Amino acid sequence: MNSFVNPHLAQPTSLVALIKSILRNRQLILQMIKRDVVGRYKGSFMGLAWSFFNPVFMLLVYTFVFSVIFKSRWGVTQEETQTQFAVVLFVGMIVHGIFAEVLNKAPILIVSNINYVKKVVFPLEILPVISMGSSLFHGAVSFFVLMGAFLFSNGYLYWTSVFLPVVILPLIVLTLGFAWILTSLGVYLRDVGQTIGIFTTVLMFLAPVFYPVTSLPAEYREWLMLNPLTFIIEQSREVLVWGHMPDWYGLFVYFSISLFIAWSGYVWFQKTRKGFADVL
Repeated sequence: MNSFVNPHLAQPTSLVALIKSILRNRQLILQMIKRDVVGRYKGSFMGLAWSFFNPVFMLLVYTFVFSVIFKSRWGVTQEETQTQFAVVLFVGMIVHGIFAEVLNKAPILIVSNINYVKKVVFPLEILPVISMGSSLFHGAVSFFVLMGAFLFSNGYLYWTSVFLPVVILPLIVLTLGFAWILTSLGVYLRDVGQTIGIFTTVLMFLAPVFYPVTSLPAEYREWLMLNPLTFIIEQSREVLVWGHMPDWYGLFVYFSISLFIAWSGYVWFQKTRKGFADVL
């Protein structure tokens, strides 16, 4: 664990320092991710099993509502099955869920852990990383459920599914950058915590979660691509649902931008953390 003699001292802001902090505190990060995941289901009869059954129930609901009641179709193939729309939709919901869960929690990470700021010597920069780890655990379980449903419905899985972690990685980096910024802002501006949920909900409806990009007029598609979720959702479907190779060039550009935003967010967090103790 890191040790800081004075919380008001300037903190390191380089990418190397960030990577070293994560590696140095990896055991602490894993322990706190486990505590966060298990704590979410503490006291419930089924315990951690809910992390599996929740996405199963949600997938069943999506399948029934959109395939049976609304009779929705994605319109990509003529032989589209009743469950295919729900599977395609579920991919978008999982990607959005990973992104939204981390950002929604970010503004209260410091406020809800005041002891880490005032009473205990603690590497505060790892709090968003812990939140991301917890979100990724639930996202991974949901993807496992989705792939099981796809296998059951079609009798096979595309080998391109192995590229899913590569597709999700740039979103993880980008989300951490935003999370460091929001974690800091949440200390100084408490209203951030009240508005971020609205923002992430708007992003869900402005991403191709419930509809394909091709359903929009051409003049609106470029605006839709500005949504950070759009490209990752589309690429996740390419490797999981359609069996296509990912757009390597697009992923490289997205990752490069994400890395810059993550570093900028980390710098912002490190520059502003010296005032946490005074505000709290």
